[in-house]
Amino acid sequence: MTDILTFLLAVTPLALLIILILMCRVAVHYAVLMTLIVTWCVAGWHFEFPLQALSVASLYGVTKGLWPIVIVIFAAIYGYNLMLENGSMAVIKQALAAISDDKRIQVLIIAWGFGGFLEAVAGYGTAVAIPVGILIALGISPLKAAVVSLIANSVPTAFGAVGIPVIMLAEQTGLAVQTLSTHIILQLAAFNILLPFVLVAIIGGGVKAIRGVFWITLCCGVASLLPQYVVARYLGAELPAFAGSLGGLIITIILARHQKSDRATEGVAFPTLFKASVIYLFTFIFIVLCSPLFPAIKQSLGAVSSQVAFPLTATETLRLKIEWLITPSVLILLASLIGGAIQGSRPQKMLSLLFTTFGQLKKSIVAIVAIVAMATVMDKSGMITVIATTLVATTGVCYVFISPVIGALGTFVTGSDTNANVLFGKLQATAAQQLGVDPHALAAANTAGATGGKMISPQSIAIAVSASKLEHLSGDIMSTTLKYCLLYIFLLGICIGLFYTI
Repeated sequence: MTDILTFLLAVTPLALLIILILMCRVAVHYAVLMTLIVTWCVAGWHFEFPLQALSVASLYGVTKGLWPIVIVIFAAIYGYNLMLENGSMAVIKQALAAISDDKRIQVLIIAWGFGGFLEAVAGYGTAVAIPVGILIALGISPLKAAVVSLIANSVPTAFGAVGIPVIMLAEQTGLAVQTLSTHIILQLAAFNILLPFVLVAIIGGGVKAIRGVFWITLCCGVASLLPQYVVARYLGAELPAFAGSLGGLIITIILARHQKSDRATEGVAFPTLFKASVIYLFTFIFIVLCSPLFPAIKQSLGAVSSQVAFPLTATETLRLKIEWLITPSVLILLASLIGGAIQGSRPQKMLSLLFTTFGQLKKSIVAIVAIVAMATVMDKSGMITVIATTLVATTGVCYVFISPVIGALGTFVTGSDTNANVLFGKLQATAAQQLGVDPHALAAANTAGATGGKMISPQSIAIAVSASKLEHLSGDIMSTTLKYCLLYIFLLGICIGLFYTI
């Protein structure tokens, strides 16, 4: 009876968070704050977590939520806002729309390639909202534009916002970033190939639509997968989504230009397009220069760092390393300031956009720091261990097959791969250790599953509905996308289960 009570109390914060967001329709930032308070009560009362340890764990979680998660998202959205303000994003949209008038190719370029790139550098809904608007402007029905953009915004989210979901997964679990990245790419490999075909079939009204664009669609998927694998294995989490989206985008554009079709709109001169893309170009260059490819730069700049100690108990101290120069957030912010100046943004406007971006993200900031604090308290108080132990004891080796479902649930509830990894990453690693499975495998499965849940996250649906102006059809968008999401998670669970248990 005691074990059952302990398990029920351990899962209470997670269950409450789901109920508040999905059933009670409480805003995410309020729901997480309320759940954090309940977590404190349960940890202090039943799990006998001392008040001092509770305070320190919460403070550590808040600090880790601010750095690196919040600062990365802030920098990425600031750069995007600069490009909106100075007209650079409009130039990029026009250039993409000018490549082909074949709607099947347009969806590969805009929803898959450009959407994946936006997810890599910014995230936060940009990878859904912008492709939806462009596709509708090109004559694609709003419902189809919303559905394909949501489905396309699945696989790229694993390494979205410059890899912050995987970086935080490594932080939470103590596992190697590059090993985690490699496992994630391998688990999602088939979906990198299959999803472009799914997008073409949806736009064309059925599987027959693949005829005539089979090879370009296949090349698009392969060109997305291979660079991701190489970069994930040898460089880590920051650049796989960059490399994959650019690989798929470039190959698709090259092949599309060889097809006989009139261009949809007037093209954009290369110098104009280059100038419009300079923020993203600098972002890519700076991150590469500070990667393991250039160890001297990485080591010298990485030495400018601080160690913050959080004494949890007499025998355990939590430590957070803050790298002031080579963290992606600083590099993105630097790229945005330099690129924005080149693009003609006035200093006063660049400064005002800093405050505008902060106001735009303030609710998300509250939600992120609260959810990281909550996850830290659940971990250090022993709640995560109780949940993992009970799930493994109940399901046995079958847990491996359902591990992606847990990640999908995390993203469905919180709307973020990062938050899903913060919530459930340690649980997955603990369960893997108890099953005798490589912890990297199930931690990666959490991220892989989270990419599926992203399709039907209420936040993602709300963004797609707003961009397509289909408020009256939000239920249709959800139900249509849900079919693909369930199949995605089912196939992913089978693949992961068979691969790691046989």
